[in-house]
Amino acid sequence: MQTPNILIVEDEVVTRTTLKSLFEAEGYNVFEAENGHEMHDFFQNNQINLVIMDINLPGKNGLLLAREVRDRKNVGLIFLTGRDNDVDRILGLEIGADDYLTKPFNPRELTIRARNLLSRTSNASEDDDLPSKVNFNGWTLDGDSRSLISPITKEFRLPRSEFRALHLFLSNPGKILTREQLIMEMTGRELRPNDRTVDVTIRRIRKHFESQPDDEELIVTIHGEGYRFCGEVD
Repeated sequence: MQTPNILIVEDEVVTRTTLKSLFEAEGYNVFEAENGHEMHDFFQNNQINLVIMDINLPGKNGLLLAREVRDRKNVGLIFLTGRDNDVDRILGLEIGADDYLTKPFNPRELTIRARNLLSRTSNASEDDDLPSKVNFNGWTLDGDSRSLISPITKEFRLPRSEFRALHLFLSNPGKILTREQLIMEMTGRELRPNDRTVDVTIRRIRKHFESQPDDEELIVTIHGEGYRFCGEVD
């Protein structure tokens, strides 16, 4: 398999150099960008598999840039930032980041999370076993475009985490799925204490269904256990 390319988007030179050395020691190809403009230059000229990005950046901040990264189908995104509060963490996940770590960080933890995420993103064939389209309650989950299409043909492009969570629900209609099962499917890592990633992802999926009021309860919360998909898969 081709060596994955990692892009570090960080304006702090010491942190950027540390990250570059860390991932090069793991055998990855590593590029560096100080801001969003340089980030896009690298995207134009290289096949990037994973972006590790700070939130506080000159010009467009990381939260704005994340929306642009999410338009790229097979690119993973990890926020690595000094902003350690629930608002930024939840907002980052809602925008579509695959993971979120705060500084100071444990180098080993970061490389493990990056490796697990790359295992799902660096190979475009990772979802080859998924049907190209799954229909349910008038909706369609399109695996080719990674989109959710409403009964009135409104299309929602899904971040990887939302797509994989929804596909897991559609593969297991009526079954209770735990947060542990969902986080493993979404990110390839184990659930951590006080981890809101699953809940934020489910909330984002439910927002799509709000366009059809009768479908708001397609995914229900089973308190103390997890979530269950209550729709009908064609």
